[in-house]
Amino acid sequence: MPVRPALVLAALLLLAVAPTAGADPYETVTVDPTGTVAADGTVTLSGTYRCLGNTGPVFVSSSVGQKSPSVRHGIGGTRAVCDGVEHRWENTGQPSPGSLEPGAAQVEATVMELHPQGGLPLPRFHATRQQAVTLTQG
Repeated sequence: MPVRPALVLAALLLLAVAPTAGADPYETVTVDPTGTVAADGTVTLSGTYRCLGNTGPVFVSSSVGQKSPSVRHGIGGTRAVCDGVEHRWENTGQPSPGSLEPGAAQVEATVMELHPQGGLPLPRFHATRQQAVTLTQG
């Protein structure tokens, strides 16, 4: 293998195993294995989070996809407390009618801070998780 491709491969491997910039391994977010879809289409997702050390407001956001891997629906946001203690989160939202139904789905949850930098609130990610869940009729 020529030297240049070997260096590129080594750099890619290092990037793949390197921790996310700004994220502390102590900071976590989980997603409960089931969520609910109410008769009116309201979706509820939940889980836990733990974060530490913020200077701006922090939120737990969530999104869910089901029929197409390229289409995601935002499901609310919860204000987070970054005190190093594990807390529960629960988000509720009502995507467009008929877009989600009971069954298998993919959820992404993110703990994100609006970190003040140079007078602008920039995103700082504390933790993120993608997980397969089951949406049940609620």
